Amino acid sequence: MFWSTLVSMEILTGIEERFKRLRGVLDERSRRLLVAAESEAMGRRGISTVAKATGVSRQVIRQGIAELKQSPVLPERRIRRSGGGRKSAVKLDPSLKTDLEELLESTTRGDPESPLRWTCRSVRNLEAELKNRGHAVSHQVVADLLHELEYSLQANRKTNEGTSHPDRNAQFEYVNNKVKQYLGGKCRQ
Repeated sequence: MFWSTLVSMEILTGIEERFKRLRGVLDERSRRLLVAAESEAMGRRGISTVAKATGVSRQVIRQGIAELKQSPVLPERRIRRSGGGRKSAVKLDPSLKTDLEELLESTTRGDPESPLRWTCRSVRNLEAELKNRGHAVSHQVVADLLHELEYSLQANRKTNEGTSHPDRNAQFEYVNNKVKQYLGGKCRQ
């Protein structure tokens, strides 16, 4: 009993030491394959032992064992099969882009014919408004979508001449809505 416990401790220490030495140079796929190979070499209770020694989950070790058995051929310089990873926000929520463009419509600056367009709305304010419309989105996703739509963020420089009217933005929104209504009615006639 004592001898088998001593041998088990030596095996655990060996696995742990090898894993620590290689952890910095292994990518995620190589790490899976290493722990899978260690586990298979141990035989019975190998998955549990390797999981305990390395801190890698049993599920990841099982996945590595399956990959060892399949020996898939991956394209050069790839760690994951194609199609892996998180789907883009626009693919998960197709109305996200159109709702963002709708929010930007009234605050877009620049010549509409020019490819250079900008908005003075902050990314975090746009994020909050999109969340109010039911979209699960972060400020980084909003920033990426703005870049994709070829928008740049610009803000007016403040002057200390005086305070502006508290409803200044609301005034512009009102005028913009009236123009839309007028042009919508005129185009129908």
